[in-house]
Amino acid sequence: MTPRAADRARYDRATAHLDAPLAVVDLDAFDANADGLVARAAGKPVRVASKSLRCRALLERVLARPGFAGVMAFTLEESLWLARSGFRDVLLAYPSVDRAGFAELARDAELAAAVTVMVDDPAQLDLVDAARGDGREEVRVCLELDTSLRLLGGRVRIGALRSPLREPAQLAELARSVARRPGFRLVGLMAYEGHVAGVGDAVAGRPLRSRAVRLMQSVARRELATRRAAVVAAVRGVAPELEFVNGGGTGSVQYTVAEDAVTEVAAGSGLYVPRLFDDFSSFAGRPAALFAQPVVRRPGVGVVTVLGGGYPASGAPGRDRLPVPYLPEGLRYDAREGPGEVQTPLVGPPADDLLIGDKVWFRHAKAGELCERFDRLHLVEGDRVTAVVPTYRGEGRTFL
Repeated sequence: MTPRAADRARYDRATAHLDAPLAVVDLDAFDANADGLVARAAGKPVRVASKSLRCRALLERVLARPGFAGVMAFTLEESLWLARSGFRDVLLAYPSVDRAGFAELARDAELAAAVTVMVDDPAQLDLVDAARGDGREEVRVCLELDTSLRLLGGRVRIGALRSPLREPAQLAELARSVARRPGFRLVGLMAYEGHVAGVGDAVAGRPLRSRAVRLMQSVARRELATRRAAVVAAVRGVAPELEFVNGGGTGSVQYTVAEDAVTEVAAGSGLYVPRLFDDFSSFAGRPAALFAQPVVRRPGVGVVTVLGGGYPASGAPGRDRLPVPYLPEGLRYDAREGPGEVQTPLVGPPADDLLIGDKVWFRHAKAGELCERFDRLHLVEGDRVTAVVPTYRGEGRTFL
């Protein structure tokens, strides 16, 4: 029996009493992935990206482990909710225009001490000032650095379109703007190198593309390390008590922590290890989050149909954004239909061994987005479900 076949047998036994659709997290794999992230971080703390988990119970589980510290959240509403739930160090990774949320933050000393907001434009500071009303609590601020690689005199850009702040002088000027404003305190810098951390460099069947990605990432890492060090020095010249410099992502942890200027790294997808992280040469994790769909039809030889399954991930549309049939091995989508909203035909030799009611196990392309489809996660240890915990959606929280 192959390791994947053994996993299928375990998951089928663990959930034999449950009807699909359902989602599971294999805690043995989850914990092993957490250990792998800590080892790659080489002593620097790992801040957990909540967007990649979207489950409070699993956030608590990983933050209880040595080597992890703090949450990286994705909306202000989520940040406040987590802080009210007892999470004491929450970095909001994206600028917000949630006026009600800023008013609440500025009125509550505990929330203001626990939450740090992201800024890359003075207009965002203006919005917070206008929203705070009679709130007098100091707002903790983090600045974001643009990490993109610019080539050919800036005519070619590789990397996410995020912050407009790129050069040391730009970030130092915004740091001075924060320092001049009563009610704000600059505490951190963030730089997410998505073109390194989130782009696979070992895509099966595409050797030339993989080689080009590795070359690009090597150049990008060197350029960013030099520029990030200069930015941190410039900002510390304005705010010498800067508490943290955050960088990285699951795919670049070991490279980012090698920079002296970086004090912590962010990661989250590396705990679930979704499909998009199969294409990295620098690390290998164990798939920990899966979902099962039931076989509801057998249209013909070599074909079964499962209920639903059309759960595409965000990003530029493409086949790499689709879930993949994982267990049993050897199933694939019908090329004319693909994964559907209410039914998904699957073809391949294993189809003839599947019966009505059997489970087909899938992996989502991205991590936490799976939890937008399920209100609970069944936590599996060995061949037993040992707990059932709500996702954000299961707690009635749909932040985006």
